[in-house]
Amino acid sequence: MDVAFAMEVLDKAPYVTVSFTRPNGTPYGVPLSLVRTDGKTFYFHCALEGEKLDCIAANPTVALSAVTRCTPTVGPKDGSFTLQYKSSMAVGRAEIVTNRNEKIEALRAICQRFLPKHMDAFDDAIARSLERTAVVKITLTEPPTGKRKQYDKEGEELKWGRME
Repeated sequence: MDVAFAMEVLDKAPYVTVSFTRPNGTPYGVPLSLVRTDGKTFYFHCALEGEKLDCIAANPTVALSAVTRCTPTVGPKDGSFTLQYKSSMAVGRAEIVTNRNEKIEALRAICQRFLPKHMDAFDDAIARSLERTAVVKITLTEPPTGKRKQYDKEGEELKWGRME
């Protein structure tokens, strides 16, 4: 699937698994709530210390993966057991945000995505917790890729290039 499809999956997924590399070289993946603010920039927040930040300090390259509309199904034509899904993968560079204004705007974007009905409490939350919250920026270093398996109403698989 194309880049727009892959970005839509990343945007719609409630959690995106971000995979880091620990200082000892072993993998560390964790589902996170990300927000995208432009064509290649994502943000998440976390504590001021911990494994994610240790990983970023050792190796800032990260991998993102997400799946949406994942539904076990029986193939309509052949009775095979399968999954219908939409998925996306991307690679980027993570960095801790140090600019106060960028940090606030990233947190605003996260809140707007996940708690839009509570934006009236945003300023108070920032006043209480900004200094004890880390924000991480992930900038994609290559275009994301996407895949899917879906069937149309007649039971035909939607192959590459054929949209709903």
